[in-house]
Amino acid sequence: TRAASVGSAMARHAGPRLPLIVKNLIPTLSSVFDSQRITTTAFFAELLNSNVVNDLILLETMMDNMTGRQKDTCMLVRMLALRGLGNIACGSPEKVRKHGAKLLASMVNGMDDKDDPHNLVALEAMSSLSKLLDHVEERDIQSMLLHIAIRIRPFFDSEQPDLRQSSIVLFGNLTKFSEGNCEVFFEQILNGLVTLLLHLQDPKPEVVKACKFALRMCGPNMGCEGLCDMFLNHLREDRSLHYGEFMNNVCKHLMQTYPEMLNRLILTNLFYFKSNWVDIRAAAPMFIGFLVLHVDEDHCQQVDLDQLISGE
Repeated sequence: TRAASVGSAMARHAGPRLPLIVKNLIPTLSSVFDSQRITTTAFFAELLNSNVVNDLILLETMMDNMTGRQKDTCMLVRMLALRGLGNIACGSPEKVRKHGAKLLASMVNGMDDKDDPHNLVALEAMSSLSKLLDHVEERDIQSMLLHIAIRIRPFFDSEQPDLRQSSIVLFGNLTKFSEGNCEVFFEQILNGLVTLLLHLQDPKPEVVKACKFALRMCGPNMGCEGLCDMFLNHLREDRSLHYGEFMNNVCKHLMQTYPEMLNRLILTNLFYFKSNWVDIRAAAPMFIGFLVLHVDEDHCQQVDLDQLISGE
């Protein structure tokens, strides 16, 4: 934190001296001491938050050094390196387009970090990727879209609220790029839909806010105008939600538009009968009840009553 504060202050006040300072600090990124690598990476990450590195033609050098830290043995260094790369979206947004493919690859690698027991690197990768998405070329993200969507899906139910929030916000941001891959990404929306609707009952307000955002973003891709309008009107950040009434209407639209999805939606809800969160545990059977209420008779035979009664 101290190194980041120093980086922020120096970006504001020490412009002309920065090239020499950066040049002298680069060797410490290869130091045998974790503390020196951590401090320098944190300092560089904060510098990248400012356009001064672009003005002084330091951006490419620092970006290459941050990318080079992705294989560091210290998890904190890897996390801070991703933060620095994500900060380019704030400090030099016009450069993100040029280096988009490289930056996106770094974020995907961060999400796939194998030595990240508490998912801190993945968390940094997801929040940094959300920042970068506004500035990358569509062609650069298209090739990675499906991989990222599948990779972040398990985090929707993480015990860590910041992982739930970041992954859900990122998913919402990814939908902006789904047009070229509409059918493929539509499948990902359907895979996540039950989870996003149930987590509107999440105990953490920041996760509820993330779900509202993601569902509003998903709405236009769902091929159902009624559902899209419901998400846009009822899931505004400043609006309180009558959950039962909302879900009743959502299920009506779902069963009118996708009746063949009934069994799939029920099976996903059954998983949440054992949720650790009581409000989500309560929401899942209500969700199923509304689905069955609104489906027509022709599709009722999809339902496996034995499975439903046993709740497993």
